[in-house]
Amino acid sequence: MEIRLWREILNPYILAVDELIVKFGHIIKECRDAGIYSPIEQVTGRVKKISSILEKAQKKKINFEDIETELEDIAGIRIICQFVEDIDQVVEIIRNRQDMEIKRVKDYITHQKDSGYRSYHMIIYYNVETMTGKKRLQVEIQIRTLAMNFWSTIEHSLQYKYKGNMPPHVTERLLNASEAVQVLDQEMSAIRDDIMDAKNMLEIRAAIVADILNNIQNLYKTANKREVEKIQDEFYRVYETGNMETLEKFHRELDLISESYRAQEL
Repeated sequence: MEIRLWREILNPYILAVDELIVKFGHIIKECRDAGIYSPIEQVTGRVKKISSILEKAQKKKINFEDIETELEDIAGIRIICQFVEDIDQVVEIIRNRQDMEIKRVKDYITHQKDSGYRSYHMIIYYNVETMTGKKRLQVEIQIRTLAMNFWSTIEHSLQYKYKGNMPPHVTERLLNASEAVQVLDQEMSAIRDDIMDAKNMLEIRAAIVADILNNIQNLYKTANKREVEKIQDEFYRVYETGNMETLEKFHRELDLISESYRAQEL
């Protein structure tokens, strides 16, 4: 098959991956803008290289004309979560979407592979609009924790190195590492509430600091420069203490000062 024809085949998949990355990325933004926890930590995607497609088609004895129907992972999206519990939330988000139709799922978390691989896979149908009209594609979505993803990345590299014939001692160590990853995920789930509280505090602090800096910047336009410099110096002093209550008090007082100057402009 000519390279030009391969490009025509793969371009819609590139479009699908680009669109899905934006859509899942927007979920993260919506959650953060609303001040709530996002079950999605990161999202990445890729379209299989031509060499990988040919290799898999040859291995599965798939004819060239059947590649798009038989290969479900030409386009792939990977969603990374912080906690195992987040995976169920992401699955539910996908189930409830109108622009994604689930074909089937493969739960390698409840039923992990013999190699120790753990991840949740969903094969979806997704429509893209091309120059020649609408095209319905298959996309594989992999959902896993940060720890699972670390293990999977290492395992994939080793499989590539040994071309599928991994030495027994390496296989054993990978299995041991997979068990350690499972324990790590369990421990992170056990202290999930504490981690969430800490993250929320950091996000609240960041939002307060951003608002303070915005107020100070606006005051430079309306207030006496020396007075604003005093306020700025006071902010640095308060910030360096690291005391949240003091920072919140400064924020409230600065809001009142800013309001008074805005009132004067009316």
